[in-house]
Amino acid sequence: MPSLEQIWTAPEGGAPMEASERVRAVADGGLAGDRYCHGRGYYSPYDVCQVTLVDSGALETVRERYDIDLSDGRHRRNLVVDCDVVDLLDTRFSVGEAVFEGTRRRPPCAHVEEVAGEEGLADALSEERGGICADVVEGGEVAVGDELAVVERLDDPDSLAAAIRERHER
Repeated sequence: MPSLEQIWTAPEGGAPMEASERVRAVADGGLAGDRYCHGRGYYSPYDVCQVTLVDSGALETVRERYDIDLSDGRHRRNLVVDCDVVDLLDTRFSVGEAVFEGTRRRPPCAHVEEVAGEEGLADALSEERGGICADVVEGGEVAVGDELAVVERLDDPDSLAAAIRERHER
C-alpha cells in the first residue's frame, strides 16, 4: 500500500520549504500553514494548487539522472508519496483522515528553479516528474507514514454512479 513519506509547507511564496511530521488538511483550502492555503503563494490567486504531490521515485530519478538532490524540499511540492502520482488524477484518495481529489499535473516552472538555485531543475522535473495538484475534499490530520488509498475513480462511470448512490442512501 502506498504511503506518505514527507510533508513540506512554506509560509509564503519563495520561502524555504519546512518539513513536518504531521499537518492538518483544510477542506477547500490546502494544508494549514502553507502559502497557498493562506493566499500567499507565488502564483496566488491566479494558478493555485491547494496541495501538490510528487512521487519519491521521481525525485530519486532526478538525483540519479541529473545529480540534483531535492531531499531538502526544494522540489516545492507538499506531499511526497511512494507511488506514481499521475495515477491519482481524476480520483479521490485518502491520506490519514483527509480525502483529496487529483485535479491536474503540476509541471515545473522557472520559479521552482530560481527558488531552488538549481539550474536545470525545471528540465529534471519534466516528463511527469513534476507532480500533480489536488484539492482537499474532506479535511483532517495527515501524518508521515499514513497510507494512501484510492477512494473512487472519477473517470469511471460505474464507480462514479456507485459513489453517488452510496451518498444518496446515507
